[in-house]
Amino acid sequence: MEQNIKKIALLSGGGDCPGLNAVIRTITKTAIEKYGWEVIGYVYGYRGLYNNNYVDLTVEKVENIYKEGGTILYSSNKDNLFDYLVDDGKGGKVKKDVSDVGVENLKKAGVDVLVVLGGDGTLTSARDFSRKGVNVIGVPKTMDNDLASTDVTYGFMSAMSVGTEFIDRLQTTAKSHHRVILCELMGRDAGWITLYAGLAGNAGICLIPEIPFKVENIVKAVKRRDEQGLPYTVIAVAEGAKYADGTKVIGKIVEDSPDPVRLGGIAKQLENDLEKMIPNHEVRSVNPGHIIRGGDISAYDRILSVRYGVAACELINEGHFGNVVTINGDKMGYTSLEEVIGAAKIGQQKHVDPNGELVKAAKAIGISFGDE
Repeated sequence: MEQNIKKIALLSGGGDCPGLNAVIRTITKTAIEKYGWEVIGYVYGYRGLYNNNYVDLTVEKVENIYKEGGTILYSSNKDNLFDYLVDDGKGGKVKKDVSDVGVENLKKAGVDVLVVLGGDGTLTSARDFSRKGVNVIGVPKTMDNDLASTDVTYGFMSAMSVGTEFIDRLQTTAKSHHRVILCELMGRDAGWITLYAGLAGNAGICLIPEIPFKVENIVKAVKRRDEQGLPYTVIAVAEGAKYADGTKVIGKIVEDSPDPVRLGGIAKQLENDLEKMIPNHEVRSVNPGHIIRGGDISAYDRILSVRYGVAACELINEGHFGNVVTINGDKMGYTSLEEVIGAAKIGQQKHVDPNGELVKAAKAIGISFGDE
């Protein structure tokens, strides 16, 4: 049944991701041109909602952001209004539930529906606002592609394509100098970016979180390539890849973040490990880091973002609040925020299947995963 909607609000939270702007553009244009709704956007995610800091979104403002990375609404991955850092009145800080301020600000602005673009943490708050009676629609954002309820998330293909380009470029310098070069790619505890980029870029070895590795097996794979007349190896390594004993490399801890652990540094550590074990090769490591998040987005993600944005507006129009837009097969659909967040909380993210078709295909053409 069609709803009596007059104004919707958007906000983007968590890390930036290719496709955010494209989704913002699609929702804004669809809301205005198809449904006649007014659209505003809160700046800096939930912090903007708390401070009542928003901008009007118009067709003119969003028309040409379809290919830009990042988000014109900016973002923050530290602001949870259900556990928000505020002044304690004594010169210090204390965490409080200030979500009622957010609810009141939505009412003051005349917002009928809040559309939240984010990952696990951002959507958890979206679920909590839904529980407080706010009409919420979630649009899943993670370039890691690890959301179990949907087949593919916008941003993944763009990040994978940039990762592939890095590996392609490393191939030529590795071959010229007969080097072993490790390329560390983002993805947290899911190996999708590294597996796809490694497979597309013809990496000799892929190290992903789902398949623990042994350094000795990496050495064996390098020697095998040497014997095949390939005296160079590019290794695609996920930031969350782990040694056979379960050890991961943690870059740093960000105490004031809802997700304080920052992975990073495994490529450099493996560089040190391998230099001692394969003295006939120079070993180097690179970490493109946030570069794979930025720049223009791929054509695939531009189209996917249009599909997600239009579907979000359809859910609003039909009154399916408290849900997240999903795509399964070739069909757009939705899953409840309760189900999506519940699955994430018990560790049911979407991970690479170590015995799946993609891993088997990679092994069939000689790619090692360091497990044998």
